[in-house]
Amino acid sequence: MAMQHTPLLMSNILDRGAKVAPNEEIVTATEGGVRRQTYKETRDRAHQLAHALKDAGVQIGDRVGTFMWNGSRHLEAYHAAAGMGAVLHTLNIRLSDNDLEYIIDHAQDKVIIADADTLPLLEKLKGRMPSVERIIVAVEEGFENWDTDLPDPIDYEAFIAGKPTEYEWPRIDENSPLGLCYTSGTTGNPKGVEYEHRSQYLHTLTIAMTDSIAVSARDSMCGIVPMFHAMGWGLPWVALMLGCKQVLPHRFMDPARLLDLMIQEDVTISSGVPTIWQGIKGIVESNPGAYDLSKLERLTCGGSAPPPSLIRWYWDTFGVEMIQGWGMTETSPLATLSRRVAKRSQLDLSEDEKFENVAKAGQIMPGIEVEIFDEEFNRLPHDGESVGEILIRGPWICSEYYNNPQPEKFHDGWLITGDVGKIDPEEYLIISDRSKDLVKSGGEWISSVDLENHVVAMPGIAQACVVAQPHPRWDERPVVLCVLTEGAEVTPEAVIEHCATAFAKWQLPDDVLFVDSIPLTSTGKMDKKVVRADLDAKGYMLPDLREQAG
Repeated sequence: MAMQHTPLLMSNILDRGAKVAPNEEIVTATEGGVRRQTYKETRDRAHQLAHALKDAGVQIGDRVGTFMWNGSRHLEAYHAAAGMGAVLHTLNIRLSDNDLEYIIDHAQDKVIIADADTLPLLEKLKGRMPSVERIIVAVEEGFENWDTDLPDPIDYEAFIAGKPTEYEWPRIDENSPLGLCYTSGTTGNPKGVEYEHRSQYLHTLTIAMTDSIAVSARDSMCGIVPMFHAMGWGLPWVALMLGCKQVLPHRFMDPARLLDLMIQEDVTISSGVPTIWQGIKGIVESNPGAYDLSKLERLTCGGSAPPPSLIRWYWDTFGVEMIQGWGMTETSPLATLSRRVAKRSQLDLSEDEKFENVAKAGQIMPGIEVEIFDEEFNRLPHDGESVGEILIRGPWICSEYYNNPQPEKFHDGWLITGDVGKIDPEEYLIISDRSKDLVKSGGEWISSVDLENHVVAMPGIAQACVVAQPHPRWDERPVVLCVLTEGAEVTPEAVIEHCATAFAKWQLPDDVLFVDSIPLTSTGKMDKKVVRADLDAKGYMLPDLREQAG
C-alpha cells in the first residue's frame, strides 16, 4: 500500500498547539510584571503578521530579520515566517555593529522586526543596511514613546491591525529554507547556517522524544537561551507544536528575576547556558530556604559544558535533573544529550556512577552520526582513550555555509566541528576541548575544560577559565583565572594544591589569577579569545619567565 507523500513543512505542525490547547498561556516578562496571551491569540496574530509581511512585499524565500528578546511577538515572527515560506533571520543583539552590518547585508534582510528597547543598538547601523526596506517596532511596557529615524518605521500592532486571522500556508518544497543563523565566529566574518523545513521538522520531533529532552504538552517551559541563538535550540518550534505553557523572560535575564519568574509560573523545564545556572545557584545559596523550586523537574544546559559539581548541586538540592547537551549552530543545534539514566542497564547504577555519565557530552541523537578521527581522517576506536577531532553528519547538520561554502570546514560529507574528544565503549561522547583552546605543553595536550571543572568544584570558586600562555621551552603552559564567590578567601596555592589531587604535575596551572569577572561571548560562553588578548595587552608573563626577566 502506498503512503501519501506529505512534505515535512513546519507549517504542518506550527498551528497544532493552538488547535489542541487554545487556552494555554504564553507569558512574557515585562517591566512591571508579565503579559499573558493564549495560544489561540498567538496563532491568530501570527497569521495576521504573515498577511502584513506579504502586503509589505515579503515573498517566499525573502529574509525577515528579527532583533528581539524572547517574547510572544518574537514567537509570532517564528510562526509567521515559517508558515508563509519566508526565511527567519534571527539577529544576535549582542554582536558588534560591524558584525551586524555584515550579517544583514550578507543575508539581504528585507525587513527587520525589532523590540523598541533595542532600537538604540540598531540605530548605529543607520545608512548601513541598504537591503532593509522597513523596521517594524514591537513595543513593551515602558517604551511606548519610542522614536527612530531608521527606514520606514511602523508600530508592530499597527502593522498587523485589521489583517485576516487565516493565512493559507503555501505548499513548498520541504528542502526550502526556513531559518538563517550566523555563528559567533572567532576568526573572520560570522558564517551563516541555513536551516531547511525538513531538517527542523525532524529536529523538532527529536527534541520531544522521551529519551531526549522529553518536552511535553504538560510542561511549563521557560526558554532562557536566546531565540536569536541557534533558533532558541529549537524549543520555540517544539512548544508551538505541542501547546505547552511558555514563559519568556524578554530582556530580564538577571538570576533573581529569572528565579521569581520560574517559581511564579510553575516552570517544569528550562534551558540556558552554564553561566545562567551558576548565577541562580549563587542566589539560592545566598538565601537558603527562600526559593521553592518544587515544580521544576529538569534543566537543559548547553553552549559549553556545565561543571559536574553544578549538575550534582541541582540534583542534591532540588532533585532537578540537569540535561547536558552538545551541539552548535551548525548542528541545529542538538547532537548529543546526557541524562542521569540513559538506558535500562543504568537503572541500578549508584548516584556517583550516574553523575559520571551526566558529566559527559552524551549519546548521539537518533539519525545522527558522530565519529572521532586522527589528523589523516582515520577513524579512531571507541575505547574512551583515543582522542581525536570530532566530526558529525546527519539530516539536520550543516553541509556548507550560506553563500560561503568554506570546504575546509567539511570532509567527505562530515562537518568538522572544531571540538576534540573521545567516545567510550558505552557510546558516550566526551569533549576534551575546543581544538583552539587545548593547551599544548611539551608535546602533550592539557584539557582546559577538565582543569576548569576541577577548579570550579572548590568551595569559594564561582567561575574558572583556563587559557594557554606561550612558553619558550614548553610551547604553552596553562593559567587559570578565577572569580570568587562573595566573601570567599582562596589563595593561588590552595587552587594549585586542589588541582594536584587530580592532575599530574606537568598538567598543573603555572599561575592563578583572581579577577572580578570573565568576559563572555554573545552566546554566554567564556570568551577565551578576549581573555588571551587582555593578558597580552597587559604584558602578562608566566611566573618563571618573570623571574628570568627580573
